[in-house]
Amino acid sequence: MEEKLSSVAKNFTPSPIQELSHLAQRCNAINLAEGFPDFPAPLHIKNAAVSAINSDFNQYRHVQGICDHLATTMKKLHDLDVNPLTDIAICCGQTEAFAAAIFAVIDPGDEVVLFDPSYETYEGCITMAGGVPVYVALDPPQTKAIVLNSPHNPTGKVFSKEELEVIAEACCRWDCLAITDEVYEHITFDDKKHISLASLPGMQKRTIITSSLSKTFSVTGWRIG
Repeated sequence: MEEKLSSVAKNFTPSPIQELSHLAQRCNAINLAEGFPDFPAPLHIKNAAVSAINSDFNQYRHVQGICDHLATTMKKLHDLDVNPLTDIAICCGQTEAFAAAIFAVIDPGDEVVLFDPSYETYEGCITMAGGVPVYVALDPPQTKAIVLNSPHNPTGKVFSKEELEVIAEACCRWDCLAITDEVYEHITFDDKKHISLASLPGMQKRTIITSSLSKTFSVTGWRIG
């Protein structure tokens, strides 16, 4: 089977997160490799899931109601006017959403700027799309997009408004897209407040936001985003 793999797939390496998780399990050590909350899922979330299963609520469903709710949430949290019919896509997790965003906007040879260290799936998605991940300063003639993860995994850094303004100014000046990973938007410490890059002047039209409910509601094992 290996000889049938694509040239891109042959260059993939095992997941460091998975390797560290297996090592922690074998050594009975505290696993700091995986990003999952240490608090239980809210009772109303668990009850809703049980009720849906017992009610045989298991088939394909339209998700427009979720899109409508998210549009309202984006207005409330970030003062963004989002069209739920055209501006929101529901995916099975942030990783799928990130991959969809990359495949939608990156052509072979396009540069995508990453902040190092970065979450391990970013580089793989960019490479599969034919893009070129770069961990250096923005190069205006070539760079198509910049990936911003805030609150950041694995460091926990929450980018300040001043830092986001620098990034936004660069994106606007050089006409770059921004693809954001805001999975930890509701889990911050030390009174740090998450600010979405899309909420800054000139950025809504050039930003693709990806996020997830699995961290916020402590249901990462459900694999639903």
